[in-house]
Amino acid sequence: MENLQSKKNIVIKNIAKGVGTALITTFVLLIIFSVILTYTNIEEKVINPVIMLITAISILIGSSLANIKIKKNGLLNGGIVGGIYILTIYLISSILNWKFSLNIQSIIMIATAIIFGVLGGIIGVNQK
Repeated sequence: MENLQSKKNIVIKNIAKGVGTALITTFVLLIIFSVILTYTNIEEKVINPVIMLITAISILIGSSLANIKIKKNGLLNGGIVGGIYILTIYLISSILNWKFSLNIQSIIMIATAIIFGVLGGIIGVNQK
């Protein structure tokens, strides 16, 4: 019984580390992108695709790292990392922006988060 609890704790701990890693990666990449936007003449239409790419890369990294030590259920654990990540981002967004709403862009972002979480989970589980 204790061994099962220990395994659950390891899974939860690694999922939390994966989400934290993804959030930190997002923060760093967004700062870099902000600096680039400040000092260049990049068009506004590029902003949303770059944010989507930053989100996908961050979740892929976080989910992969989370699943390296878990070594099983990569699809599920990766999807959980992506889901918790995007839920956290949307909670922060809704707190900071009172006009926050769920739209097609949001749905695409949620789907991207879960898909890249699952892909990261697969990659992480298969790392040696």
